Formats: sequence, C-alpha cells, structure tokens
Amino acid sequence: MAFKTKQDQVADILRERVIAGAYRRGERLKQADIADELGVSITPVREALHVLEAEGYVVGVSHRGLLVPEIDPEQAGEIMRLRLLLERDLTARAMDRMTPAGIAELRALQGDVARAAASEDPFGLRTANYRFHFRLYEMAEAPQTLGFVRILWAKYPFTLQEPGRPRFAAVLAEHERVLAMIEKSDRDGAVEALSDHVHAGWRNLAAAFPAAGADVSAA
Repeated sequence: MAFKTKQDQVADILRERVIAGAYRRGERLKQADIADELGVSITPVREALHVLEAEGYVVGVSHRGLLVPEIDPEQAGEIMRLRLLLERDLTARAMDRMTPAGIAELRALQGDVARAAASEDPFGLRTANYRFHFRLYEMAEAPQTLGFVRILWAKYPFTLQEPGRPRFAAVLAEHERVLAMIEKSDRDGAVEALSDHVHAGWRNLAAAFPAAGADVSAA
C-alpha cells in the first residue's frame, strides 16, 4: 500500500465518517475539535478539509464555516449510473493486478464487515463497507478514476438507503460473493458481483425514496 501523509490519513478518516453518517448532514466541522480528537496539529486537518471540500464531502458556507453538505435523492439516479460505470472499471482493473497479498488484505477487511454485521452496528458496517470498496479500487492503480469515484460517493445518499433495519446480512453475503470471484481469479464474475452489490443498495434506496428514480442498468 502506498505511503500516506498525515493529511491523507485525516482525509480518509473524515471521508469514512461522512459516508457512515458519523457527521450529520448540515453539521459544522471544527478544525480544532478534529485535531484534538485525532491527536494531530491543525495543519493536516486544514489541508485534509481543503481536499474534501474539492471532492464535495464538505462545503464552505459564509459565516458558518465548513459543513457536511445536504444530499439530494433526486440526483441519485445519475450518480448511480456513473458509479456503476466507474466502479465496474476499477474492479476489472484491480483484478488485472490482484495478488495473493491483495486478496488477504480484502479478506481481512471483510472480517470487519462481518463483525459489524454480527453486532448490528450500522456505523461500523458503513465504515467497513467503505474501506473494503476503496481498498479494492485502489488496487486498480487508476488514481484519476478513483478520484471521480470519491466525488460520487460524497454525493450519494448512503445514510438514506436504510430507513429501517440496515441490510446487515445482505451486505455481508454480497461482499462474500465478490471475494469468492476474486479468489477464483474470475475477472468478469468479480465485476458482476460488485455491480450486483451496488445495485442492491440502489434498489433499497429507490424503494424508500421514489424521487430517486427508477432502477438503472449497468454500463
């Protein structure tokens, strides 16, 4: 895995927290509080927040500072189509570069998914899901595409797609299918399993929020 600066590490933590719902939409993020909590200086926090603002994970508002932006379910259909296009591509590229060490790393991350599902921890599940996906996508070694996917995840309403009981068992099973295809070196199977996993979350969202639009097809 590539070396990460403190700025990179802080940015990763804050992205995870936004996706998992640890920060409420519309919540103000205070640099000093984040720095104290993470045990770092203000500088890497400030730099990380600049990166996240460019990606859409935070937004600057006059007289209010940096906030976690609100999300619009009506835009989710377009975002979903782009996610499918780019995440399928990253999965295929990752399979072309997959190693036994990479598989072991993904299997360890899947252990975090399993523990969160077993304890019925929605925050933990979303965090573990984020880490699994982005470690897989990082293996594609396509940083420009990865950057666009990060932007799409910032705008996708993950925390709205589970209004009742989160899909604990389903997410775990869907990840297992992805991993099974990876472990068999089945490139096409891994891409389709990943696509089915993303689609399953979309169907849950679309059922809860009809304004999100109809189902979308894989690219």
